[in-house]
Amino acid sequence: MSFTRCLHPPGGAATLTAVLGGPAVTSAGFLFPFVPVALNSIILVALGYAFHRLSRRSYPHRPSPVANSHGTADPPAVQRVGFQPEDIDAALGALDESFDIDRGDLELLLRQVELQAMVRSHRTLLCADIMSRDVVSVPEHASADQARQQLLDHNVRTLPVVDAEARLVGAVGLRELTRATETVRGVMSNAGTASPDTPAMSLLPILTDGRSHAVVIVDGEWHILGLITQTDLLAVAARIQTTPLVTA
Repeated sequence: MSFTRCLHPPGGAATLTAVLGGPAVTSAGFLFPFVPVALNSIILVALGYAFHRLSRRSYPHRPSPVANSHGTADPPAVQRVGFQPEDIDAALGALDESFDIDRGDLELLLRQVELQAMVRSHRTLLCADIMSRDVVSVPEHASADQARQQLLDHNVRTLPVVDAEARLVGAVGLRELTRATETVRGVMSNAGTASPDTPAMSLLPILTDGRSHAVVIVDGEWHILGLITQTDLLAVAARIQTTPLVTA
């Protein structure tokens, strides 16, 4: 295991058990690798599979690929900035170490680290500071034609959908309204949401996923307080980049 750089403590323990186990192992003879070692391994894997199925996680674990939602060959927007896959390969080669983590998971982890570092550096900028407050919404029982007309009249790409108590229940855009339906409720999708005190830059993953064009800012009872679009966040990012650093 050391030669192949795949050290596995339980495997080493099983090997030592075969050497140091005494009469119990000796009496098992050549069956020892099968019972109890192989049998116990199968039981453990089965329990792990059952646990992950109940918790709705994949097993064995496979990193979820970040796909381009537009069906083109370009990588998603979040993968066109910052470090590149070849940078990971170069770093792993420079360290000359083996890590017990899939390369795809490592890339996902590093991109999350990048995001958290950026959020921390701009933590004082909250959603409440940049959100639009005069939000156009549509009732859940409005017709698709009414919703489509509102989108065109106000030149927006997303309409929050509210119930009779003015609480957010979903969102619609022109994409959803292309499907035949009598009311908005029949085609609305889940709305991206955040609270007013959420760091604004933490909305980047939602607004760069290729599908979402806006995040609805809500209170604890799901009443709409504001809206932040891709344009809003882009304007903030541009302002941050052009603001000169203040030095003591």
